[in-house]
Amino acid sequence: MNNMLNIKTPAEGTAQVRKADYSLSNHGLTNLRLAYWNLPSEALHEEAVFRAEGATVHKGPFVAFTGKHTARSANDKFVVREVSTEGHIWWGQYNRPMAVDKFEALYSRLLGYLQGRDLFVQDAYAGADENYRLPVRLVTELAWHSMFVRNMFILPESLEEYKRFLPDFTIVAVPGFKSDPRVDNTDSETFIALSFEKKLAIIGNSAYAGEIKKSVFTILNYLLPLQGILSMHCSANVDPGNENDVALFFGLSGTGKTTLSADPTRSLIGDDEHGWSDEGVFNFEGGCYAKVIGLSESAEPEIYATTRMYGTILENVTYDPVTRLIDLEDESVTENTRASYPLDFISNAVPEKKAGHPKNIVMLTCDASGVMPPIARLSSEQALYQFISGYTAKVGGTEVGLRDEPEITFSACFGAPFMVHHPAKYAELLRWKIERYGATCWLVNTGWVGGPYGVGKRISIRHTRNLLSAALTGALENVEYYKDPVFGFDVPKSCPDVPPEVLEPWSSWPSRKEYDKRYKDLAMRFVENFAKFEEGTAREVVEAGPKV
Repeated sequence: MNNMLNIKTPAEGTAQVRKADYSLSNHGLTNLRLAYWNLPSEALHEEAVFRAEGATVHKGPFVAFTGKHTARSANDKFVVREVSTEGHIWWGQYNRPMAVDKFEALYSRLLGYLQGRDLFVQDAYAGADENYRLPVRLVTELAWHSMFVRNMFILPESLEEYKRFLPDFTIVAVPGFKSDPRVDNTDSETFIALSFEKKLAIIGNSAYAGEIKKSVFTILNYLLPLQGILSMHCSANVDPGNENDVALFFGLSGTGKTTLSADPTRSLIGDDEHGWSDEGVFNFEGGCYAKVIGLSESAEPEIYATTRMYGTILENVTYDPVTRLIDLEDESVTENTRASYPLDFISNAVPEKKAGHPKNIVMLTCDASGVMPPIARLSSEQALYQFISGYTAKVGGTEVGLRDEPEITFSACFGAPFMVHHPAKYAELLRWKIERYGATCWLVNTGWVGGPYGVGKRISIRHTRNLLSAALTGALENVEYYKDPVFGFDVPKSCPDVPPEVLEPWSSWPSRKEYDKRYKDLAMRFVENFAKFEEGTAREVVEAGPKV
């Protein structure tokens, strides 16, 4: 905020109490009006309302609207090409190079823009395992973004810890600042630019909070694999009676990671981003960032409850300005409505945010073709093939430029926009982990049945939950399976509390001939996509793909 009139704000008197000794001048941030250091969420809520950044709604959540950008702007992400790091980067669509001098000039202008303004600083950790966590300083123009950071990351526990905090990486998020495409060689006025050498990321012209979250994830996806830690775009839960009965749920946004991991019979480790070390699985975050469009109290009671809690941030959720009641069905702003809340808002969350090694690995796909079985057991080679392929349908709203209807896509490692190394690097780590710790791998389709999108319908979440429960509890160990004729994985012929016809996807199609044609068409898409990964991938993994 450009507080040129020096108006006293609600938290001005305590803005410097939790200031770190390592000051903002070390990042080039000088001549500010005031920096608000490590304010608690309550103070940030007051600041955000005072600054007209949003509003308080029924039962206390804060609602913010993000303007032009209601989703990630994947095509505006850049990685600075530096001698010390460029050999590790998977250059291409998602890691587009930016010259060092362009980055420095852009950051210099951003620093000029911030002079005389108020800023909010949060010092936090990414990673629940103290052996591998990353100290991150997050500097934001908006108060509610600072509140978002407190929801999403792991916080220091004492005043002394705040004073001594030394960041290993810094992120500066300034929605009010725009790049100049003609000068900066950006595609638009929006940018997300990361310099691994300078340990700095800058975000401009986007108020979508997901850009902050995913920038941290991208940084960890670069740093941790170099230490032998597998970084994963997945949710995770655990049997409360056995810390080595962990389940991982890989999948893109919209495939059900958050929903399916919030299982009342299991304890939640985290809903989106994790690391897998020799000690086990640990959450990168301290909170959840769940899609809430059409959220059902009956189907997803715990997530639904957070939308009525003080401390939750609701992003682009509409509300009645008189009654302050929210409308989770309204997608007039975007289908990608979100709730950000601390993990402990979920009653059965694991306080330590970490557990042992996975017993089951679930790869979620939202199949818009309507041909994939609802669940299949994978060999380790088939699991790696599916992991590198990352097949799903992008659901409208999660990225800028998506159509309303699902768009078939392949996203390597179920998160290509956030992967910095070549997919083979992550796949190699996953293979080693699966073989060492003996995890069972599954493919679960949360997409369409009875026909493609527009003809069939989305599979019942009740059926999906029952299939997952059977897989995780061992109820599918001794049932009869059939070999899928195209992909070769094993599909159970029966499952408790699931109608047999659900396990036979062709049975709900009007024509078996049309089903077979669609299935083979999809298989060809897999083969064509995987061709670009064949070099450097083990032969047995390549051969684990579909046979057409």
